[in-house]
Amino acid sequence: MPAVPAALAETHVSVLAFIGDRVYKLKKPVALGFLDFSTRAARETACHREVELNRRLAPDVYLGVAEVLDPQGRPCDHLVVMRRMPVERRLASLVRSGADVAGGLRQVARLVAGFHERCSASARISSAATRDAVLGNWEDNFAQMAPFVGPVLAPEVAAGVERLARRYLAGRSALFEHRIASGMVRDGHGDLLAEDVFLLEDGPRVLDCIEFDDRLRHGDVLADVAFLAMDLERLGAPHLGRRFLEWYAEFSGKRHPASLVEHYVAYRAHVRAKVACLRHAQGDDGAAGEAAALLGLALAHLALGRVRMVLVGGLPGTGKSTLASALADASGWTVLRADEVRRDVGRDTGPAPYGAGAYRRSSLTAVYGELLERARTALRLGEPVILDASWRHEEWRQEARRVAEDTATDVVELRCEAPLDVAAQRVAGRRPGGGGLSQATAETVAAMVADFEPWPAAAPVDTAGELDASLRRAIDVVRGDGA
Repeated sequence: MPAVPAALAETHVSVLAFIGDRVYKLKKPVALGFLDFSTRAARETACHREVELNRRLAPDVYLGVAEVLDPQGRPCDHLVVMRRMPVERRLASLVRSGADVAGGLRQVARLVAGFHERCSASARISSAATRDAVLGNWEDNFAQMAPFVGPVLAPEVAAGVERLARRYLAGRSALFEHRIASGMVRDGHGDLLAEDVFLLEDGPRVLDCIEFDDRLRHGDVLADVAFLAMDLERLGAPHLGRRFLEWYAEFSGKRHPASLVEHYVAYRAHVRAKVACLRHAQGDDGAAGEAAALLGLALAHLALGRVRMVLVGGLPGTGKSTLASALADASGWTVLRADEVRRDVGRDTGPAPYGAGAYRRSSLTAVYGELLERARTALRLGEPVILDASWRHEEWRQEARRVAEDTATDVVELRCEAPLDVAAQRVAGRRPGGGGLSQATAETVAAMVADFEPWPAAAPVDTAGELDASLRRAIDVVRGDGA
Protein backbone atom coordinates (compact mmCIF):
# COMPACT_ATOMS: atom_id res chain seq x y z
CA MET A 1 0.00 0.00 0.00
CA PRO A 2 1.39 3.47 -0.88
CA ALA A 3 2.27 5.69 2.08
CA VAL A 4 -0.82 7.30 3.51
CA PRO A 5 -1.04 9.88 6.28
CA ALA A 6 -1.94 8.93 9.81
CA ALA A 7 -5.49 9.68 10.85
CA LEU A 8 -7.94 9.42 13.73
CA ALA A 9 -11.63 8.53 13.60
CA GLU A 10 -14.29 8.19 16.27
CA THR A 11 -17.59 6.36 16.57
CA HIS A 12 -20.05 6.30 19.44
CA VAL A 13 -18.16 3.31 20.94
CA SER A 14 -14.58 3.39 19.56
CA VAL A 15 -11.57 5.51 18.66
CA LEU A 16 -9.53 4.35 15.67
CA ALA A 17 -5.93 5.30 14.86
CA PHE A 18 -4.81 4.80 11.26
CA ILE A 19 -1.00 4.52 11.14
CA GLY A 20 0.81 3.20 8.10
CA ASP A 21 -0.80 -0.01 6.92
CA ARG A 22 -2.43 -0.71 10.27
CA VAL A 23 -5.55 0.34 12.18
CA TYR A 24 -5.63 0.30 15.98
CA LYS A 25 -9.11 0.27 17.45
CA LEU A 26 -9.62 1.30 21.07
CA LYS A 27 -13.01 0.80 22.67
CA LYS A 28 -14.41 3.68 24.71
CA PRO A 29 -15.16 3.09 28.41
CA VAL A 30 -18.89 3.69 27.91
CA ALA A 31 -22.12 2.04 29.05
CA LEU A 32 -24.95 2.75 26.60
CA GLY A 33 -27.69 0.39 27.68
CA PHE A 34 -27.23 -1.97 24.76
CA LEU A 35 -23.49 -2.40 25.53
CA ASP A 36 -21.20 -1.98 28.53
CA PHE A 37 -17.50 -1.30 27.94
CA SER A 38 -17.06 0.47 31.27
CA THR A 39 -14.43 -1.96 32.62
CA ARG A 40 -11.06 -2.97 31.21
CA ALA A 41 -12.02 -6.65 31.43
CA ALA A 42 -15.15 -6.04 29.38
CA ARG A 43 -13.15 -4.17 26.73
CA GLU A 44 -10.54 -6.94 26.55
CA THR A 45 -13.22 -9.58 26.09
CA ALA A 46 -14.89 -7.50 23.41
CA CYS A 47 -11.58 -7.06 21.54
CA HIS A 48 -10.94 -10.79 21.41
CA ARG A 49 -14.52 -11.48 20.38
CA GLU A 50 -14.29 -8.87 17.63
CA VAL A 51 -11.23 -10.52 16.12
CA GLU A 52 -12.65 -14.03 16.43
CA LEU A 53 -16.01 -13.19 14.90
CA ASN A 54 -14.80 -10.94 12.10
CA ARG A 55 -12.25 -13.45 10.93
CA ARG A 56 -15.23 -15.46 9.66
CA LEU A 57 -15.63 -12.94 6.82
CA ALA A 58 -12.27 -11.13 6.68
CA PRO A 59 -9.53 -13.37 8.13
CA ASP A 60 -6.71 -11.39 6.52
CA VAL A 61 -7.91 -8.06 7.96
CA TYR A 62 -8.25 -8.84 11.67
CA LEU A 63 -4.67 -9.44 12.83
CA GLY A 64 -5.07 -9.75 16.60
CA VAL A 65 -5.33 -7.99 19.96
CA ALA A 66 -2.55 -5.84 21.43
CA GLU A 67 -2.07 -4.45 24.92
CA VAL A 68 -1.97 -0.73 25.72
CA LEU A 69 0.74 0.08 28.26
CA ASP A 70 0.79 2.88 30.81
CA PRO A 71 3.93 5.03 31.43
CA GLN A 72 5.23 2.36 33.80
CA GLY A 73 4.93 -0.30 31.10
CA ARG A 74 1.94 -2.02 32.68
CA PRO A 75 -1.10 -3.14 30.61
CA CYS A 76 -3.96 -0.69 31.05
CA ASP A 77 -6.16 -1.40 28.04
CA HIS A 78 -6.42 -3.35 24.79
CA LEU A 79 -6.58 -2.67 21.06
CA VAL A 80 -7.85 -4.53 18.04
CA VAL A 81 -5.14 -4.52 15.35
CA MET A 82 -6.33 -4.57 11.74
CA ARG A 83 -4.96 -4.30 8.24
CA ARG A 84 -5.76 -0.86 6.87
CA MET A 85 -8.22 -0.84 4.00
CA PRO A 86 -7.93 1.62 1.09
CA VAL A 87 -10.49 4.32 1.82
CA GLU A 88 -11.13 4.92 -1.87
CA ARG A 89 -12.55 1.39 -2.12
CA ARG A 90 -15.06 1.86 0.68
CA LEU A 91 -18.54 0.97 -0.62
CA ALA A 92 -20.18 4.00 0.98
CA SER A 93 -17.71 6.38 -0.66
CA LEU A 94 -18.09 4.69 -4.03
CA VAL A 95 -21.88 4.95 -3.86
CA ARG A 96 -21.74 8.61 -2.85
CA SER A 97 -19.46 9.36 -5.80
CA GLY A 98 -21.79 7.64 -8.26
CA ALA A 99 -19.26 4.94 -9.17
CA ASP A 100 -20.46 1.74 -10.81
CA VAL A 101 -20.46 -0.73 -7.92
CA ALA A 102 -22.86 -3.30 -9.36
CA GLY A 103 -20.19 -5.96 -9.95
CA GLY A 104 -18.65 -5.54 -6.52
CA LEU A 105 -22.02 -5.46 -4.79
CA ARG A 106 -22.99 -8.68 -6.54
CA GLN A 107 -19.79 -10.22 -5.13
CA VAL A 108 -20.79 -9.02 -1.67
CA ALA A 109 -24.18 -10.72 -2.06
CA ARG A 110 -22.43 -13.97 -3.03
CA LEU A 111 -20.00 -13.64 -0.12
CA VAL A 112 -22.74 -13.02 2.44
CA ALA A 113 -24.95 -15.82 1.10
CA GLY A 114 -22.06 -18.28 1.47
CA PHE A 115 -21.23 -16.86 4.90
CA HIS A 116 -24.78 -17.43 6.10
CA GLU A 117 -24.66 -21.04 4.94
CA ARG A 118 -21.60 -21.61 7.14
CA CYS A 119 -22.85 -19.65 10.15
CA SER A 120 -23.78 -21.45 13.32
CA ALA A 121 -27.40 -22.38 14.02
CA SER A 122 -28.88 -23.70 17.25
CA ALA A 123 -31.95 -23.54 19.44
CA ARG A 124 -30.33 -20.74 21.43
CA ILE A 125 -29.57 -18.77 18.29
CA SER A 126 -33.09 -19.37 16.98
CA SER A 127 -34.59 -17.96 20.17
CA ALA A 128 -33.34 -14.53 19.06
CA ALA A 129 -35.61 -14.60 16.01
CA THR A 130 -38.98 -15.47 17.53
CA ARG A 131 -41.75 -12.96 17.15
CA ASP A 132 -41.46 -12.03 20.82
CA ALA A 133 -37.69 -11.57 20.59
CA VAL A 134 -38.00 -9.33 17.54
CA LEU A 135 -40.71 -7.34 19.30
CA GLY A 136 -38.43 -7.08 22.33
CA ASN A 137 -35.69 -5.56 20.18
CA TRP A 138 -38.13 -2.95 18.88
CA GLU A 139 -39.34 -2.18 22.40
CA ASP A 140 -35.76 -1.77 23.63
CA ASN A 141 -35.14 0.70 20.82
CA PHE A 142 -38.34 2.59 21.65
CA ALA A 143 -37.29 2.91 25.29
CA GLN A 144 -33.74 4.02 24.45
CA MET A 145 -34.99 6.61 21.94
CA ALA A 146 -37.78 7.99 24.14
CA PRO A 147 -35.64 10.87 25.54
CA PHE A 148 -35.00 12.08 21.98
CA VAL A 149 -38.67 12.17 20.91
CA GLY A 150 -39.52 15.85 20.79
CA PRO A 151 -36.03 17.38 21.02
CA VAL A 152 -34.69 15.40 18.02
CA LEU A 153 -37.41 13.15 16.61
CA ALA A 154 -40.89 14.17 15.47
CA PRO A 155 -43.41 12.70 17.94
CA GLU A 156 -45.93 11.80 15.20
CA VAL A 157 -43.28 9.91 13.21
CA ALA A 158 -42.04 8.07 16.30
CA ALA A 159 -45.62 7.14 17.22
CA GLY A 160 -46.29 5.90 13.68
CA VAL A 161 -43.23 3.66 13.77
CA GLU A 162 -44.28 2.18 17.11
CA ARG A 163 -47.83 1.55 15.95
CA LEU A 164 -46.94 -0.10 12.62
CA ALA A 165 -44.10 -2.20 14.00
CA ARG A 166 -46.25 -3.60 16.79
CA ARG A 167 -49.18 -4.21 14.44
CA TYR A 168 -47.12 -6.19 11.96
CA LEU A 169 -45.66 -8.39 14.68
CA ALA A 170 -49.00 -8.90 16.44
CA GLY A 171 -50.35 -11.15 13.68
CA ARG A 172 -47.19 -12.84 12.49
CA SER A 173 -46.10 -15.46 15.06
CA ALA A 174 -46.54 -18.20 12.45
CA LEU A 175 -44.21 -16.38 10.05
CA PHE A 176 -41.36 -16.21 12.54
CA GLU A 177 -41.88 -19.83 13.57
CA HIS A 178 -41.77 -20.80 9.89
CA ARG A 179 -38.54 -18.86 9.37
CA ILE A 180 -36.92 -20.66 12.28
CA ALA A 181 -38.12 -24.09 11.13
CA SER A 182 -36.81 -23.35 7.62
CA GLY A 183 -33.27 -22.74 8.89
CA MET A 184 -33.29 -18.99 8.22
CA VAL A 185 -31.82 -18.02 11.60
CA ARG A 186 -28.04 -17.89 12.05
CA ASP A 187 -25.23 -16.33 14.04
CA GLY A 188 -24.66 -13.67 11.42
CA HIS A 189 -23.02 -10.27 11.13
CA GLY A 190 -25.56 -7.99 12.78
CA ASP A 191 -24.28 -4.62 11.52
CA LEU A 192 -23.83 -4.85 7.76
CA LEU A 193 -23.16 -1.26 6.67
CA ALA A 194 -21.69 0.23 3.50
CA GLU A 195 -19.04 2.04 5.57
CA ASP A 196 -17.63 -1.34 6.57
CA VAL A 197 -17.59 -2.96 3.12
CA PHE A 198 -14.56 -2.59 0.84
CA LEU A 199 -14.56 -3.59 -2.81
CA LEU A 200 -10.99 -4.77 -3.50
CA GLU A 201 -9.51 -6.21 -6.67
CA ASP A 202 -9.29 -9.68 -5.13
CA GLY A 203 -12.83 -9.54 -3.78
CA PRO A 204 -14.83 -7.70 -1.14
CA ARG A 205 -14.01 -7.46 2.55
CA VAL A 206 -16.84 -7.11 5.06
CA LEU A 207 -15.79 -5.81 8.48
CA ASP A 208 -17.08 -4.86 11.91
CA CYS A 209 -19.77 -7.35 12.95
CA ILE A 210 -21.39 -6.98 16.37
CA GLU A 211 -19.29 -8.51 19.12
CA PHE A 212 -20.73 -6.99 22.30
CA ASP A 213 -24.09 -8.79 22.38
CA ASP A 214 -24.74 -12.14 20.73
CA ARG A 215 -28.48 -11.50 20.69
CA LEU A 216 -27.97 -8.59 18.28
CA ARG A 217 -25.90 -10.76 15.94
CA HIS A 218 -28.20 -13.75 16.11
CA GLY A 219 -31.22 -13.49 13.89
CA ASP A 220 -32.89 -14.04 10.57
CA VAL A 221 -30.48 -13.89 7.63
CA LEU A 222 -32.92 -11.45 6.07
CA ALA A 223 -32.36 -9.05 8.95
CA ASP A 224 -28.65 -9.15 8.13
CA VAL A 225 -28.93 -8.30 4.44
CA ALA A 226 -31.75 -5.81 5.06
CA PHE A 227 -29.22 -3.71 6.95
CA LEU A 228 -27.06 -3.15 3.88
CA ALA A 229 -30.13 -2.63 1.68
CA MET A 230 -31.30 0.07 4.09
CA ASP A 231 -27.88 1.69 4.19
CA LEU A 232 -27.65 1.86 0.41
CA GLU A 233 -31.03 3.59 0.37
CA ARG A 234 -29.84 6.00 3.05
CA LEU A 235 -26.92 6.83 0.75
CA GLY A 236 -29.35 7.72 -2.02
CA ALA A 237 -29.19 4.46 -3.96
CA PRO A 238 -32.40 2.51 -3.21
CA HIS A 239 -32.08 0.72 -6.56
CA LEU A 240 -28.78 -0.78 -5.36
CA GLY A 241 -30.46 -1.91 -2.15
CA ARG A 242 -33.13 -3.73 -4.14
CA ARG A 243 -30.59 -5.30 -6.49
CA PHE A 244 -28.47 -6.44 -3.55
CA LEU A 245 -31.48 -8.22 -2.05
CA GLU A 246 -32.27 -9.81 -5.42
CA TRP A 247 -28.69 -11.04 -5.82
CA TYR A 248 -28.68 -12.38 -2.28
CA ALA A 249 -31.90 -14.32 -2.99
CA GLU A 250 -30.32 -15.68 -6.18
CA PHE A 251 -27.15 -16.90 -4.46
CA SER A 252 -28.88 -18.21 -1.34
CA GLY A 253 -31.73 -19.85 -3.26
CA LYS A 254 -34.16 -18.60 -0.62
CA ARG A 255 -37.43 -16.71 -0.99
CA HIS A 256 -38.48 -14.09 1.53
CA PRO A 257 -41.93 -12.50 1.99
CA ALA A 258 -41.88 -8.92 0.73
CA SER A 259 -43.60 -7.69 3.89
CA LEU A 260 -40.83 -9.17 6.04
CA VAL A 261 -38.19 -7.55 3.83
CA GLU A 262 -39.83 -4.16 4.45
CA HIS A 263 -40.14 -4.87 8.17
CA TYR A 264 -36.48 -5.70 8.61
CA VAL A 265 -35.33 -2.77 6.46
CA ALA A 266 -37.46 -0.55 8.71
CA TYR A 267 -35.99 -2.13 11.84
CA ARG A 268 -32.44 -1.52 10.60
CA ALA A 269 -33.26 2.11 9.82
CA HIS A 270 -34.65 2.42 13.34
CA VAL A 271 -31.46 0.97 14.84
CA ARG A 272 -29.35 3.49 12.94
CA ALA A 273 -31.68 6.28 14.02
CA LYS A 274 -31.01 5.25 17.61
CA VAL A 275 -27.25 5.29 17.01
CA ALA A 276 -27.54 8.76 15.47
CA CYS A 277 -29.44 9.92 18.56
CA LEU A 278 -26.62 8.65 20.76
CA ARG A 279 -24.05 10.46 18.61
CA HIS A 280 -26.14 13.61 18.93
CA ALA A 281 -26.03 13.23 22.72
CA GLN A 282 -22.23 12.94 22.50
CA GLY A 283 -22.00 16.26 20.66
CA ASP A 284 -22.24 15.36 16.97
CA ASP A 285 -24.03 18.38 15.51
CA GLY A 286 -25.09 16.63 12.29
CA ALA A 287 -26.52 13.55 13.94
CA ALA A 288 -29.93 15.02 14.78
CA GLY A 289 -30.90 15.49 11.14
CA GLU A 290 -29.60 12.04 10.30
CA ALA A 291 -31.66 10.49 13.10
CA ALA A 292 -34.84 12.21 11.89
CA ALA A 293 -34.25 11.10 8.29
CA LEU A 294 -33.64 7.50 9.35
CA LEU A 295 -36.77 7.46 11.48
CA GLY A 296 -38.73 8.67 8.45
CA LEU A 297 -37.18 5.88 6.41
CA ALA A 298 -38.28 3.34 9.01
CA LEU A 299 -41.84 4.65 8.89
CA ALA A 300 -41.93 4.54 5.08
CA HIS A 301 -40.85 0.90 4.97
CA LEU A 302 -43.24 -0.14 7.71
CA ALA A 303 -46.03 1.43 5.68
CA LEU A 304 -44.91 -0.49 2.58
CA GLY A 305 -44.82 -3.70 4.62
CA ARG A 306 -48.38 -3.51 5.90
CA VAL A 307 -50.11 -6.83 5.31
CA ARG A 308 -53.38 -6.32 3.45
CA MET A 309 -56.38 -8.36 2.48
CA VAL A 310 -58.24 -6.92 -0.50
CA LEU A 311 -61.83 -8.01 -1.11
CA VAL A 312 -62.69 -7.60 -4.79
CA GLY A 313 -66.41 -8.14 -5.22
CA GLY A 314 -69.39 -7.39 -7.38
CA LEU A 315 -71.89 -9.03 -9.67
CA PRO A 316 -70.78 -11.55 -12.30
CA GLY A 317 -69.69 -9.73 -15.42
CA THR A 318 -68.51 -6.60 -13.61
CA GLY A 319 -64.89 -7.56 -14.25
CA LYS A 320 -63.88 -8.40 -10.69
CA SER A 321 -61.69 -11.35 -11.70
CA THR A 322 -59.99 -9.26 -14.38
CA LEU A 323 -59.37 -6.46 -11.90
CA ALA A 324 -58.14 -8.89 -9.23
CA SER A 325 -55.64 -10.38 -11.69
CA ALA A 326 -54.40 -6.95 -12.77
CA LEU A 327 -54.03 -5.84 -9.16
CA ALA A 328 -52.08 -9.01 -8.37
CA ASP A 329 -49.75 -8.38 -11.32
CA ALA A 330 -49.17 -4.81 -10.15
CA SER A 331 -48.57 -5.69 -6.50
CA GLY A 332 -47.10 -9.18 -6.60
CA TRP A 333 -49.77 -10.36 -4.15
CA THR A 334 -51.57 -13.70 -4.23
CA VAL A 335 -55.09 -14.00 -5.66
CA LEU A 336 -57.50 -16.48 -4.06
CA ARG A 337 -60.62 -17.06 -6.16
CA ALA A 338 -63.95 -18.33 -4.91
CA ASP A 339 -64.48 -20.15 -8.23
CA GLU A 340 -61.26 -22.12 -7.76
CA VAL A 341 -62.06 -22.90 -4.13
CA ARG A 342 -65.51 -24.14 -5.16
CA ARG A 343 -63.88 -26.60 -7.54
CA ASP A 344 -61.32 -27.70 -4.93
CA VAL A 345 -63.89 -28.37 -2.21
CA GLY A 346 -66.18 -30.31 -4.53
CA ARG A 347 -68.94 -27.73 -4.72
CA ASP A 348 -68.59 -27.32 -8.50
CA THR A 349 -71.78 -29.17 -9.50
CA GLY A 350 -72.20 -27.60 -12.92
CA PRO A 351 -74.61 -24.90 -14.10
CA ALA A 352 -77.67 -24.46 -11.91
CA PRO A 353 -80.34 -21.86 -11.28
CA TYR A 354 -79.54 -19.22 -8.71
CA GLY A 355 -80.24 -20.66 -5.24
CA ALA A 356 -79.50 -24.24 -6.29
CA GLY A 357 -76.33 -26.26 -6.88
CA ALA A 358 -73.24 -24.11 -6.43
CA TYR A 359 -75.51 -21.20 -5.47
CA ARG A 360 -77.16 -23.09 -2.59
CA ARG A 361 -76.53 -21.30 0.70
CA SER A 362 -74.73 -24.31 2.25
CA SER A 363 -72.41 -24.56 -0.74
CA LEU A 364 -71.62 -20.86 -0.62
CA THR A 365 -70.92 -21.01 3.11
CA ALA A 366 -68.46 -23.87 2.58
CA VAL A 367 -66.69 -22.02 -0.23
CA TYR A 368 -66.35 -18.75 1.68
CA GLY A 369 -65.20 -20.60 4.79
CA GLU A 370 -62.41 -22.34 2.89
CA LEU A 371 -61.50 -19.15 1.02
CA LEU A 372 -61.03 -17.28 4.29
CA GLU A 373 -59.05 -20.11 5.90
CA ARG A 374 -56.62 -20.01 2.98
CA ALA A 375 -56.43 -16.27 3.38
CA ARG A 376 -55.76 -16.62 7.12
CA THR A 377 -52.83 -18.97 6.48
CA ALA A 378 -51.25 -16.59 3.95
CA LEU A 379 -51.77 -13.50 6.11
CA ARG A 380 -50.19 -15.12 9.17
CA LEU A 381 -47.14 -15.79 7.01
CA GLY A 382 -46.92 -12.15 5.96
CA GLU A 383 -48.38 -12.65 2.48
CA PRO A 384 -51.00 -10.09 1.38
CA VAL A 385 -53.95 -11.60 -0.48
CA ILE A 386 -56.60 -10.51 -2.96
CA LEU A 387 -59.89 -12.37 -2.55
CA ASP A 388 -61.96 -12.62 -5.72
CA ALA A 389 -65.62 -13.40 -4.94
CA SER A 390 -68.97 -11.66 -5.20
CA TRP A 391 -69.02 -10.74 -1.46
CA ARG A 392 -72.73 -10.06 -1.87
CA HIS A 393 -73.73 -10.97 1.71
CA GLU A 394 -72.67 -8.89 4.68
CA GLU A 395 -72.11 -11.94 6.89
CA TRP A 396 -69.21 -13.07 4.64
CA ARG A 397 -67.71 -9.59 4.65
CA GLN A 398 -67.94 -9.53 8.44
CA GLU A 399 -66.17 -12.87 8.62
CA ALA A 400 -63.42 -11.52 6.36
CA ARG A 401 -63.01 -8.54 8.69
CA ARG A 402 -62.70 -10.90 11.66
CA VAL A 403 -59.92 -12.79 9.87
CA ALA A 404 -58.19 -9.45 9.22
CA GLU A 405 -58.53 -8.48 12.88
CA ASP A 406 -57.20 -11.86 14.06
CA THR A 407 -54.12 -11.52 11.84
CA ALA A 408 -53.46 -7.79 12.40
CA THR A 409 -54.17 -7.17 8.74
CA ASP A 410 -55.48 -4.10 6.95
CA VAL A 411 -58.62 -4.94 4.99
CA VAL A 412 -59.52 -3.08 1.79
CA GLU A 413 -62.92 -3.59 0.16
CA LEU A 414 -63.53 -2.91 -3.53
CA ARG A 415 -66.93 -3.17 -5.22
CA CYS A 416 -66.75 -3.51 -9.00
CA GLU A 417 -69.56 -1.67 -10.74
CA ALA A 418 -70.79 -1.78 -14.34
CA PRO A 419 -74.25 -1.23 -15.85
CA LEU A 420 -76.44 -4.30 -15.60
CA ASP A 421 -76.71 -4.67 -19.36
CA VAL A 422 -72.90 -4.56 -19.71
CA ALA A 423 -72.47 -7.24 -17.02
CA ALA A 424 -75.13 -9.44 -18.62
CA GLN A 425 -73.53 -9.07 -22.07
CA ARG A 426 -70.12 -10.00 -20.70
CA VAL A 427 -71.49 -13.12 -19.03
CA ALA A 428 -73.51 -14.10 -22.10
CA GLY A 429 -70.41 -13.66 -24.25
CA ARG A 430 -68.32 -16.18 -22.33
CA ARG A 431 -67.53 -19.19 -24.46
CA PRO A 432 -68.71 -22.54 -23.03
CA GLY A 433 -65.65 -24.53 -22.07
CA GLY A 434 -63.47 -21.46 -22.54
CA GLY A 435 -61.40 -22.21 -19.47
CA GLY A 436 -63.24 -20.04 -16.97
CA LEU A 437 -64.56 -21.45 -13.72
CA SER A 438 -67.53 -19.15 -13.21
CA GLN A 439 -70.94 -20.79 -13.62
CA ALA A 440 -72.82 -17.50 -13.79
CA THR A 441 -75.27 -16.83 -16.61
CA ALA A 442 -77.16 -13.71 -17.65
CA GLU A 443 -80.08 -15.04 -15.60
CA THR A 444 -77.76 -15.38 -12.60
CA VAL A 445 -76.77 -11.73 -12.88
CA ALA A 446 -80.40 -10.64 -12.88
CA ALA A 447 -81.23 -12.87 -9.91
CA MET A 448 -78.23 -11.70 -7.87
CA VAL A 449 -79.14 -8.02 -8.17
CA ALA A 450 -81.95 -8.38 -5.65
CA ASP A 451 -79.82 -10.62 -3.43
CA PHE A 452 -76.79 -8.30 -3.28
CA GLU A 453 -76.85 -6.69 0.15
CA PRO A 454 -75.74 -3.06 0.58
CA TRP A 455 -71.96 -2.71 0.92
CA PRO A 456 -71.25 0.79 2.24
CA ALA A 457 -67.74 -0.12 3.47
CA ALA A 458 -66.54 -0.87 -0.07
CA ALA A 459 -64.97 1.66 -2.38
CA PRO A 460 -66.74 1.63 -5.76
CA VAL A 461 -64.62 0.92 -8.83
CA ASP A 462 -66.10 1.67 -12.24
CA THR A 463 -65.22 -1.35 -14.37
CA ALA A 464 -67.34 -0.52 -17.40
CA GLY A 465 -64.49 1.15 -19.27
CA GLU A 466 -60.77 0.52 -19.79
CA LEU A 467 -58.97 -1.78 -17.38
CA ASP A 468 -56.14 0.71 -16.85
CA ALA A 469 -58.52 3.26 -15.37
CA SER A 470 -60.12 0.68 -13.07
CA LEU A 471 -56.71 -0.54 -11.95
CA ARG A 472 -55.49 2.97 -11.16
CA ARG A 473 -58.58 3.54 -9.05
CA ALA A 474 -58.08 0.22 -7.20
CA ILE A 475 -54.42 0.93 -6.54
CA ASP A 476 -55.26 4.37 -5.15
CA VAL A 477 -57.76 2.83 -2.74
CA VAL A 478 -55.35 0.10 -1.65
CA ARG A 479 -52.63 2.66 -1.00
CA GLY A 480 -55.03 4.84 0.92
CA ASP A 481 -55.11 7.59 -1.67
CA GLY A 482 -58.77 6.97 -2.67
CA ALA A 483 -61.95 6.97 -0.62
